[in-house]
Amino acid sequence: MNRESLINEIMRDYDRDRQQAERVKSARIEEVYAALPRALEIDNELAQTGIEIAKAIISGKDVSPLDLAKKNKALQSEREALLKAGGFKKNYVEDVFKCNKCKDTGFVEGARCSCLNQRLISRYYDMSNLKNILDKENFDNFDLRYYSDTALADEGMSPKDKIKLIYQLCVKFVSEFETNPANLLFYGKTGLGKTFMCNCIAKDILDVGHTVLYATAGKLFKTIEDARFNRDEMVNPAEQIDFFYSAELLIIDDLGTEFSTLATQSALFDIVNSRILERKPTIISSNLSLKDIEQQYSDRLVSRLQGNYEFHKFLGEDIRQLKKYRFVGKK
Repeated sequence: MNRESLINEIMRDYDRDRQQAERVKSARIEEVYAALPRALEIDNELAQTGIEIAKAIISGKDVSPLDLAKKNKALQSEREALLKAGGFKKNYVEDVFKCNKCKDTGFVEGARCSCLNQRLISRYYDMSNLKNILDKENFDNFDLRYYSDTALADEGMSPKDKIKLIYQLCVKFVSEFETNPANLLFYGKTGLGKTFMCNCIAKDILDVGHTVLYATAGKLFKTIEDARFNRDEMVNPAEQIDFFYSAELLIIDDLGTEFSTLATQSALFDIVNSRILERKPTIISSNLSLKDIEQQYSDRLVSRLQGNYEFHKFLGEDIRQLKKYRFVGKK
């Protein structure tokens, strides 16, 4: 599939989304009118007031547009109060789109909406199943049971106390994403919840309309290599690479499991460094120890990480094994 075909496919998805939104809106309007007959009267009056305002502006006589505008505002206030009293949200019949910024068109004032960028990201990086993952792996499903409250002598705290601190850090990361962007590096043995925490953050950032690119280190490095040697087999390779730089949040999972070369390591440094300079947050997770990271990657990359990332070590036992053997059937 070439880029034009991909865009056409996405725009057809938008068409279906808008059609569905119109059906939902019509059903909600009928629901409101059935419960609140006065709402129908107000909407008819608002429509008539709008016509009168237009006529007054064109003719310049008879009725003051300012008086009509005041009447219009009073009707809108009455409508809001009526909906609230009836148990409906203020924008109940308006909030029907998947993206209220572009109203499921993909564009805002001629520019790409963040939701269109996210759809492109999802198609490029095989993230079509991300929604199903995030429905399960989110802060609401965070479970402390899998972390021991026994203090570890060499760490000075228990795995449970440590994960509580990391949880609070992740919640803070989300709440300050727009005002105080940060970079995080999660490390520790496999199965301790690093990817889970990355997914929790990804869901909350996606939910408020920001673009998130989640890629394993292997996928990132393969994309870089393919863009150099197999460009003809890729859909818009330049755009795919650009998203590593431009996505509002980049998550690189499982750093250290990839097959790397001097060229891909150089590209990784360039991505990390560019995002630091652009103040675009990045989260990296790795099963490597800090010592292994220092040995496996270049001094200049390690230096940028140490100077600009918050390092957080995950402690405990492999949660997948605990789920399999120790917590089966327990609530």
